[in-house]
Amino acid sequence: MDALARSAGQLGHIIRRRRKALGLTQTDLAGLSGVRQELISRIETGHDGARLGTINSLLAALDLEMTVGPRSKSSAADILDAL
Repeated sequence: MDALARSAGQLGHIIRRRRKALGLTQTDLAGLSGVRQELISRIETGHDGARLGTINSLLAALDLEMTVGPRSKSSAADILDAL
């Protein structure tokens, strides 16, 4: 599963989609990752402010990894979407 995330909302959507594809509830994911269910809910709905360590714990529990690279076809709208 390759997915592009340029905002907290897009990353939250990717996490939610993967969790559901694995048949996990937020409570299940909390148990696997050590992240509180309430925080998982906030991340999945696109709230800003999650620590990178928290995101890494969720990604590891979902058997995902993060790759960072240059933006492709950036426009002013893309930059604003990421803020």
